[in-house]
Amino acid sequence: MRAFIQHERAPAKREVSFRAVTAAPTPLPTADAAPRDLRALLPDELTAWVKAAGEPAYRAEQIFRWLHGRGVETLDGMTNVPASLRTALEQAHPLTPLAQDVVQTAHDGTRKLRFRTHDGRAIEAVLIPDEDAARNKLTLCVSSQVGCAIDCAFCATATLGFGRNLTPGEIVQQIYEATARAGRRPTNLVFMGMGEPLHNLDNVVRAFTLLIHPWGAGFSPRRITVSTAGLVPGIAALGQLSPAPNLAISLNATTDEVRDDLMPINRKWPIAELMRAARAFPLGHGRKVTFEYVLLAGVNDSDADAERLPRLIKGLPAMINIIPWNPFAGPRFKRPSAERIRTFQEILRKHDVQTYIRTPRGDDIDAACGQLAVRGRPDLVPAPRKPRRTAPDLDRPGDADPSQASTWPPPAPTTN
Repeated sequence: MRAFIQHERAPAKREVSFRAVTAAPTPLPTADAAPRDLRALLPDELTAWVKAAGEPAYRAEQIFRWLHGRGVETLDGMTNVPASLRTALEQAHPLTPLAQDVVQTAHDGTRKLRFRTHDGRAIEAVLIPDEDAARNKLTLCVSSQVGCAIDCAFCATATLGFGRNLTPGEIVQQIYEATARAGRRPTNLVFMGMGEPLHNLDNVVRAFTLLIHPWGAGFSPRRITVSTAGLVPGIAALGQLSPAPNLAISLNATTDEVRDDLMPINRKWPIAELMRAARAFPLGHGRKVTFEYVLLAGVNDSDADAERLPRLIKGLPAMINIIPWNPFAGPRFKRPSAERIRTFQEILRKHDVQTYIRTPRGDDIDAACGQLAVRGRPDLVPAPRKPRRTAPDLDRPGDADPSQASTWPPPAPTTN
């Protein structure tokens, strides 16, 4: 058994309610119902199951702490839980394995972790140490889907097409496995890996709830960021959570004409509508919306773009992360010169915009932003991607499963 490393926390000064993001307790599964992974059960659900099994309610906290506080991999490791209860749990809610497949380390210390799911799919997560070692920060970039349906032209994950949504258990297990690999707890979690988190909203919200619960890992919501390509209804839903994570929006253009070409989702929810959603997102004290701007030479990096960007976010507590494009084989794009990148940033600063240039991390192992595409294991990659569609058909995402490729926006997935 490996311990999941936790920080010591002072007792809470106020009662924290998770009702806003907690579904009604799940009844005991019937013979016809697919069992839910034990790691995906919320505390209320686990308590209801334990009581129904004839055990005292405190057993639920014990089990939850083993799973999410210590990152136990098997039920046998729960040494203070009766064997009979462990057997019943295994039958009702078996743990779904997520196996570490490959670990690669970049020259800058970034580590890419490739996992294999129970059905043979591949996903990747990335451990990113801070450039300034004195700050002792460690960020974990987490995946929410196998592949992605959003079809952004500059992103390698889009070349995979859409495989399936990750379950809440598969999402949180990435964090626990990465923690064990790093020998320390990540200081920040960012849902910026493979997939569109808000396309898998139910499962991402459930994973978020598990991660912040004081019985388990107890991450601060302020240390968790969910990034979206612009699913406007999902942004509104995320803003209704209490507590809520940070919001990041992948913007990447200042005109609809350019964004339509780069991100087909813009044809459903154009920039003006996206910005209204960003302005409506509730922000706590000191919080800001992060806008990610992948800089593409000759596409969205002009002085005019830099002048328009501050006008788009005017009056909104926000910051801009400039991301020089990280190349991969296939697309027509190029990374701008260092001089062009600096000029773009200086124009933003002239307008008093808080902005940072995100230095490529792990690009020598295809671990940088936009490069995750499970290279080197073709046997684990989802079904072959269809050719990118021309404009008349861009209102539909490209999916690996043709049965899921009929509508845009993608249908709201159910929690697995």
